[in-house]
Amino acid sequence: MPERGLVPWRPFRELERWARSFPSFFDDLEWPPMFERGDHAPAIESFVKNGNLVVRADMPGIDPKDIDISVLGNVLTIKGNRKEEKEVKEEDYFRRELSYGAFERRMTLPEGTNTDKVEAHFKNGVVEVVMPMSKEAQAKKIPIQVEAKK
Repeated sequence: MPERGLVPWRPFRELERWARSFPSFFDDLEWPPMFERGDHAPAIESFVKNGNLVVRADMPGIDPKDIDISVLGNVLTIKGNRKEEKEVKEEDYFRRELSYGAFERRMTLPEGTNTDKVEAHFKNGVVEVVMPMSKEAQAKKIPIQVEAKK
């Protein structure tokens, strides 16, 4: 048996592979995901910091001029294109996990996000989009009341 390198554990790999083979079935589902993800889409995280909604997208190897960020209504869209450099022939690869091509990510913004004051920055292969949120839109900590056992 040929020796293989370490492979990251991805428990849903088979489900993802199966889902890609039936895209029209999954396109018809009626549940609204917070993030919509394309085939070549980068990983995204979002959080609230200092009264601002912060959205970060990993985009290593992507030129900032190939990234387009827009807001329409309450939807943030990040589009881009990871261009493939044709230095290596297909048959010369041992392993290939990177995806190339155009991608688009959409995120439904929480109510109370001020989309008129959006800023975007690119540093070390990460795009960071920052926009203010109203105090009403920010999460509130709810204390848990513990009842004594009788």
